[in-house]
Amino acid sequence: MNPYSNFLGDRDPFAVIADTARELEGAIQRFSPERVGAAPAPGKWSAREIACHLADCELVFAFRLRQTVAETNHVIQPFDQDRWAAVYGTFDAATAVATFSAIRRWNVLFLKALPPEAFSASVTHPERGAMTLRTVVETMAGHDLNHLGQIRALAA
Repeated sequence: MNPYSNFLGDRDPFAVIADTARELEGAIQRFSPERVGAAPAPGKWSAREIACHLADCELVFAFRLRQTVAETNHVIQPFDQDRWAAVYGTFDAATAVATFSAIRRWNVLFLKALPPEAFSASVTHPERGAMTLRTVVETMAGHDLNHLGQIRALAA
């Protein structure tokens, strides 16, 4: 199950994930240093915090991709994004974007090195059920598009 499938639609998830770092860099550059950290409303993330979240998620996806390929019927470990976000106030957007971009390039290289049959490898998410490696990639892409949309809306 991909909770972000409505963001992905019929777009190629591999093309989306390959483009996201460039898209994120461009979106964040639209903000002044003061505005990038401004939350749109109480309890809502700023563009900087969204970039930090994307960097953290890319670390998580890196691990999930590799475990899905390396372990039979692996069970994914969920994480509490709000607890991870508690420290985002101490991070800067440029470092978050650079971190995301570096790990994303590494993940794209990893995925390109896999044979086609690897994308049918099974993994289980305790909250979302059974999925394949391809579904994990589709989830990454939809997640990217969701948060890029949020950042672009904040820049408008």
